[in-house]
Amino acid sequence: MIKISKQADRLLLTYVPDGSSNPQWIAEKLRQDGKVTLRRTFTFTNGDLVSQAQQTDDEDGAERIFKLGTTQDGYFRIGKDILGLKHDLLLDKAMKLEPRVFVANRDISIFRKIDELIDEPIIVGGENEVAIPLIDFELLIQTFPTSTELTHYARSRISRVLKDYFGTLSDAESQLNSYLAKKKRLVATSRNSILGNFELQKFEYIRSELEGMLKDVDGYSERDWQKKILELLLFVFPKYIAVLENVHIKDFYSKQGKDTDRYIDLMLVDANGNIDIIEVKKPFANALLSRNAYRGNHTPRIELAGSVMQAEKYLFHLSKWGQAGEQRIYEKRKSELPDGMELKITNPKAMILLGRDNDFTSEQRFDFEIIRRKYANMIDIMTYDDLLRRLENIIVMMKRNVSASNGISP
Repeated sequence: MIKISKQADRLLLTYVPDGSSNPQWIAEKLRQDGKVTLRRTFTFTNGDLVSQAQQTDDEDGAERIFKLGTTQDGYFRIGKDILGLKHDLLLDKAMKLEPRVFVANRDISIFRKIDELIDEPIIVGGENEVAIPLIDFELLIQTFPTSTELTHYARSRISRVLKDYFGTLSDAESQLNSYLAKKKRLVATSRNSILGNFELQKFEYIRSELEGMLKDVDGYSERDWQKKILELLLFVFPKYIAVLENVHIKDFYSKQGKDTDRYIDLMLVDANGNIDIIEVKKPFANALLSRNAYRGNHTPRIELAGSVMQAEKYLFHLSKWGQAGEQRIYEKRKSELPDGMELKITNPKAMILLGRDNDFTSEQRFDFEIIRRKYANMIDIMTYDDLLRRLENIIVMMKRNVSASNGISP
């Protein structure tokens, strides 16, 4: 096991072997290779080993103490080579430092995973303006998957692949098919009644499927998630008849005298040929607004601000391309559209689906609504909880209408 402790101007890591470990393996590793790695996370050299006088007096020298970091301007600085990072790590001296800060389940290095995604120093806590706030870092640690979650994640991904070959149905799909099978034996009192019941069951299916997906977000790749969500959204917004993926458009403004190729991930086409765009993001935690208020305001986080900016640019370039763009897109994608359909870039709009708002405070909810209304004339920003609420309201009204058509008092 390892223990981390603070001592004056330095941070120490103590290794204590369990009863089944050879107490001499660290000494052998340092002698042969000049370095040793603990918990697949910390790599130390002979120079990091604290002097023998400060170690325990065990005859076998089983316990080893290594210098993990030193103090600097209110932070503990940990060398990049120790953690296998691109830059040194800075941790607020006020942090409670323990192994869980560095190592997740199955010896996953937390900071190495972060380092793989960025190309700048990692700073946690303290006064530095680019530091990750301690409350957000604690949330990050808590969201790292447990061993059980990793097992379920692997099984879920495997099941999702096998589903395409073995026809395994989700509970929501089974419920819908069961309903349709029973519906054949129903006595139809009126066409409106049949249609109302079918529409009601359709939206109940969509809600059930979406709730199941939100419980197993990690079981989907980004592409699989987008594909499945779009299938559901086309039921919710039936005016759209086609989804075009990876659509090439022209950007005439990036470089002077040159046009640049850009690609819209997902483009929607309605029954009249009008073009809109949609951005579908997986619902990562804490992706919308800052938890801490800045001068009384909760500001957009990078994922929300970046998605809005990206959508605005796509809409801008589409509108500037005009009729030439309509013809170019149609020529390249006409095999995916009804014969003879004319595409129209007429004041296109964007839809963004991302994040969760189920844990918003009242202040965050208020600020988020202000942000949404600011862009409402051109962008519809939806959270997954917002989509669930829309579905719930539709279902409530449909049940009321179905009851009324059948002569049943609500």
